[in-house]
Amino acid sequence: MTVRYLQQTRLIFVRSVRPWVRSPAQLLVGVSGPLVYLVLFGPLLKNTLPGDVDAWQWFVPGMLMQLTLFGAAYAGFSITPELRSGVMERLRVAPVSRAALLSGRVLGDLAQTGIQGAVLLAVSTAFGFRASLPAVLLLLALSAVLCAGIACSSYALALILKQENRFAPLLSMVLVPLMLLSGLLLPMQNAPDWLHTLARANPLTHVADALRDIAAGHYATQTTATGTLAALSLVVIFGLWGMRVINREQG
Repeated sequence: MTVRYLQQTRLIFVRSVRPWVRSPAQLLVGVSGPLVYLVLFGPLLKNTLPGDVDAWQWFVPGMLMQLTLFGAAYAGFSITPELRSGVMERLRVAPVSRAALLSGRVLGDLAQTGIQGAVLLAVSTAFGFRASLPAVLLLLALSAVLCAGIACSSYALALILKQENRFAPLLSMVLVPLMLLSGLLLPMQNAPDWLHTLARANPLTHVADALRDIAAGHYATQTTATGTLAALSLVVIFGLWGMRVINREQG
């Protein structure tokens, strides 16, 4: 059963990555947004952050997280055309594991965001960002964990809503406030008490803090542990939700 599941996961993975493997320009389009932020927004932070905080060491991990969030959150758009064309209906009667249908797609998303994240970190060195190889690997690993959780929730929402004109507005309504509250663009330390409290209740805040600690070479801190736990919790919660939705839709 395990071998069969792995084979089916591989087939779904290959199918999901085929579009951007054939057209690598899609990868560059995905990473262009954070790069624009680096060029136009990064220099402004030098007068916003405390004097002992390097703007690029603080900002680049946030852009890596933004890349991961948006890439994973919009992953569900790949399902909606399949719902209209009847592909998902055919998969319902195919002898394919429901878990493989989800995990294969998520692995494809991990591969895509991993490549884009590596490109982002490499380009960021031209702006002054510096991180050791272990730090880069840990940054990409934690981003992959976050990507897996968010992608699972995206596929679940797409299967429930079924139409892009419902899916896109809901994503924007939820994702943008969560991103801003996580402190990706501006530090939340000086925010009003009510805003700071909301930010600390946002699990993405702890992931962002962990990424910044890792970039600074602080691997075994409470901040890193809390952020890793938050990302893993999202994987478990949204992974179970995604499996429940896909079982219901395919059952």
